[in-house]
Amino acid sequence: MADELVSGLLKETDLRVVLVTASELARRARELHHSAPASASLMAEALTAGALMGSLQKSDSRINLQLECDGPLRGLFVDADTTGVLRGYAKNPLVSHLGAEGEYHWRPALGNKGFLSVLRDLGGGEYYRSAVELEAFDLAKDLQHYFTTSDQLPTRVYLTVLPGVVDGAPEPLGTVAGMFLQPLPDGDQEAFQALGDRLARDFESAVKAHAAQGAAALLKALVPQPDLEVMSRYPLSFTCSCSKERVKRALVTMGRAELEDILANEGEAKADCHFCTTHYVVTGEEIREILAAMAQATS
Repeated sequence: MADELVSGLLKETDLRVVLVTASELARRARELHHSAPASASLMAEALTAGALMGSLQKSDSRINLQLECDGPLRGLFVDADTTGVLRGYAKNPLVSHLGAEGEYHWRPALGNKGFLSVLRDLGGGEYYRSAVELEAFDLAKDLQHYFTTSDQLPTRVYLTVLPGVVDGAPEPLGTVAGMFLQPLPDGDQEAFQALGDRLARDFESAVKAHAAQGAAALLKALVPQPDLEVMSRYPLSFTCSCSKERVKRALVTMGRAELEDILANEGEAKADCHFCTTHYVVTGEEIREILAAMAQATS
């Protein structure tokens, strides 16, 4: 099934639920970055979380989710918008080792110190960044801590990466899914607590049983209450906005002297996109054209 986000409202208790399936997205990121198992799994969780957080933004805006740590992974970065377009990268995509299931599962990759930060686009050229130190070294739990500390908004976060079989072969990123549960300002706190505890208990087993049927079916299996109303639904994709024209515009910002130095010493300019790994080459002739345009603009 295609990756998708579905958000809904429990009308009787004023609880918001957002569900994401992101298996294809995660496998695409792994393919682009040639990621080892630990890096690929953490990137899968981060992309899922990015999609969930993007759904909470106002229209036509973006959100950046960043994790920094002192472990071999070093960090993750995810960029997401409100339409399901995501991109991201791990600073070190070659981390293989994971710990045993439980409290120290991610410690071999994340280390012992780090922080989680979120940059929100507020519109009109305004941005807001907030951050928390990693406490659980588990992205779902540390996101819950972030919402409680930074937004003063109780939030339950569920993320899972399950192995499976794809096209007849074992697949570590068989099913990737995530979910937010939040009370609205007048939400029923007791209902929030009860549903949150049940989802913590049942989320992974429900994903195993129902994810193949699609995000909408999975959400209804997780939240079977008759007052659930689906509010929005859209596909997700790993899509990068980089281009050669953007690379050229970046070269212009370097200034004439540095461009002339690159032309004299390198003969061309090269750049690699962190998000999609595309390699760009700006030829010497193209650099001369940029220099000529800069001279004309200042004459």
